Amino acid sequence: MPDVFEDVRSPPVGYTLIPPPGWDLIPLRNGADEAVKRIVDGAVAQLPEDIPKDDVIKARLELIKQLGKAVKQARKADGLTLYLPVERIHGTHIAASFVVSEVLSGPGGSVGTDEIVSQLLADATNSEPITVDGSDGIRVDKITPPDPDRDVEFPSRRIEYVLPVPRSGAPQWVTVCFSTIADGDPKSEFAEVLVELFDAVMTTFRWSYA
Repeated sequence: MPDVFEDVRSPPVGYTLIPPPGWDLIPLRNGADEAVKRIVDGAVAQLPEDIPKDDVIKARLELIKQLGKAVKQARKADGLTLYLPVERIHGTHIAASFVVSEVLSGPGGSVGTDEIVSQLLADATNSEPITVDGSDGIRVDKITPPDPDRDVEFPSRRIEYVLPVPRSGAPQWVTVCFSTIADGDPKSEFAEVLVELFDAVMTTFRWSYA
């Protein structure tokens, strides 16, 4: 589903990508409340019919709380859209998400995107150059430790794609950041499977033009 960038003076005007089956999206600038309600209603509808009404209400309120927290964190990262799994896989909820964010100006002022990419590659460990729909950017693979101050109990695996927006004049960037705690071990086989899933999603990323 396309999202439109702000203050873009030349094409592209947004992007499209294909999320994994069983995932949904929350637009972070307009329509977030409606999307959260849709996701919560869908999740509650999947609960067994014999669950007590009080437990259904508690489940609804807890899910609203969790999604609200996720939306708040994504907005802090200048997110455009939050993607997250809404269906269980083999009865298990997948603790993962990714956020598409817009960075209106990149580091370096008038420095060209090629020079900025080279500098980012030099500065970031576990990074590699990538090309996504004609944009030469970088992919960073890192592990983030727990952060009790933010109620983050487990380490997480994070994959970040940093892409320059084509023909945007002054350097303008889009980041797509995936995060998962997987099964509690960010280096586990399950974590690797989820990373491969996200990398597959990024092969569907396309710039959209007016």
